[in-house]
Amino acid sequence: MCAAYGAADRASLTVRRDIAVEVKIGVQHAPREIVLESGQSAEEVEQAVADALAGKARLLSLTDDKGRKVLVPADRVAYVEIGEPATRRVGFGAL
Repeated sequence: MCAAYGAADRASLTVRRDIAVEVKIGVQHAPREIVLESGQSAEEVEQAVADALAGKARLLSLTDDKGRKVLVPADRVAYVEIGEPATRRVGFGAL
């Protein structure tokens, strides 16, 4: 049963490993912002933020590029900054 649950859970996860979007989340009454790189598209992140702020969801839930979930109470979100999608670089080549 656990194997079936894990497979279904992974199948619904839409994370791209070749493109990363940097997301910064400011949380009220917290001295530091939350910074993560997400494999979700900028549009998916924006939709999740809009749903949370509109009251459709009580938590802002985002998944980082390693598959970890970041949960922030929607009523504590101060700001969200979504960076441009960037392809990942491999190796030690010159910038």
